[in-house]
Amino acid sequence: MTAVLTRPDDESVRPDPVEALRPPTDREMTLLGRGMPADRLRGWVVTIVLTVIGGIVRLQNLGVPTDKGSPVFDEKHYVPQAWQVLRNGGYEDNYGYELVVHPPLAKQLIAIGEWLFGYNGWGWRIMPALAGTLIVLLTIRIARRLTRSTLLGGIAGILVISDGVLHLQSRMGMLDIFIALFVLAAFACLLVDRDQVRERLATAVREGWVNESVWGPKLGFRWWRFATGLMIGLTFGVKWSALYYIVAFGLLCVGFDVAARRAAGVERPWLGTIRRDVLPALWAILLIPFLTYLAAYWAWFASETATDRHYTEIKDIAPGFWSWMPPALRSLGDYTANVLHFHETLVTPKDSPHPWESKPWTWPMGLRPMLYSYEGEVTGCGEAHCISATMLVGTPAMWWLAIPMLGWAAWRSIFRADWRYAAVLVGYLGGYVFWFTNIDRQMYFFYATPLAAFLVLGLTLCLGQILGSARRGFERRGTGLLVVSLYVGLVVANFAWLWPILNGVAITSGQWEAERWLPSWR
Repeated sequence: MTAVLTRPDDESVRPDPVEALRPPTDREMTLLGRGMPADRLRGWVVTIVLTVIGGIVRLQNLGVPTDKGSPVFDEKHYVPQAWQVLRNGGYEDNYGYELVVHPPLAKQLIAIGEWLFGYNGWGWRIMPALAGTLIVLLTIRIARRLTRSTLLGGIAGILVISDGVLHLQSRMGMLDIFIALFVLAAFACLLVDRDQVRERLATAVREGWVNESVWGPKLGFRWWRFATGLMIGLTFGVKWSALYYIVAFGLLCVGFDVAARRAAGVERPWLGTIRRDVLPALWAILLIPFLTYLAAYWAWFASETATDRHYTEIKDIAPGFWSWMPPALRSLGDYTANVLHFHETLVTPKDSPHPWESKPWTWPMGLRPMLYSYEGEVTGCGEAHCISATMLVGTPAMWWLAIPMLGWAAWRSIFRADWRYAAVLVGYLGGYVFWFTNIDRQMYFFYATPLAAFLVLGLTLCLGQILGSARRGFERRGTGLLVVSLYVGLVVANFAWLWPILNGVAITSGQWEAERWLPSWR
């Protein structure tokens, strides 16, 4: 995706072949930084092999567990709604105890699996499993771009395959794995846009017209920024928590642009960014997500019987100021207001709290997992009494390092101006801090699903520093490689230990007790 870079007077610029041979200036080198690895083929081989492994791990025995053939835990909300979507051609028409409280996109995706495989575990879980597999691919490519290392990209792939949260959420007919996928895709597009902007500014520096305006040059149409907005819009079509990613990634985009213009030597980088970049960014990262959100309701708009499709007419609500708006949009607005009220008032009953509820300060280290299913009378463990359970738990070898990783990322961002850590920190906090705005609301650990990939990326950056550069000598590099290898092995072993309670494997009562390490896991 490229666009013609233009001078401030909008005259097309054609590179001079002689200038192209000139060694890059310091500003060009600062803008371009370290280039992507030259081993493109090996990079894709590593990506594809690990993605296939991740897919196999997520797809094995996908139809287990069920509740006597029916969905388990919160699948009981979304799987029947997806079946309604399939039956009706794209929309829900049954209130389901007033719990049609999320946009339709993820349920439409789950419905595709139900169309392919039927109303069974494979049917309602195949699309989440594919989403989880794509997260493996994206994580590898993002880590490779952040670190400029195929090795570290591969390490990130191993870590993300071995995360308990992403693994189990990829095997559940729920919504949050789709949020994790589209948020990560938006982040990937934003990183590519950053590199492309710097390449365009480097061209302007090389050809000597970067300062023909105090604002710096226009950068042309930015397809990857447009793609970022589209991915955020798809997130918005799954759950409203995408609103906070609009803010987080919007600020990150502005920060990238200011840093790029400053590195190019633009006289007024902040004002240049405001003048040249902010308005197009608002269009791409604010308007495009909103339009994509509306597009997710295509079947709802086309129907006559969808949930609250004619809400304003049925309730005879006076349009007032909104009389200029079509009745369908007004009905969607009132329906949205009702859903917002539901979420605002979904508080924990003081006399009857949910046994597996957790608050956000416990999420970074996964201190309060969730029990999704439990069956105490099964066979297959080699003893008379066997247990089959699935518990959402983050692999401790990674999740217990979340606080140190976040602290190190903040230090590197503030005192070393390391944009890589800053970007990962924004991605992590964009899906985390807003949960503190209403502490009384019911919350559960699976809301932390979008954090998992950013945790992996942050740990990968740290492992890259431990590994060290090959220029630092054989012994230093060898020691770093040993430490990194031991850590990755520990993560894989930890994931293997948790395998039975992530997959509902029949185990003994003693093993069930041994799997739950902390009192808060019980």
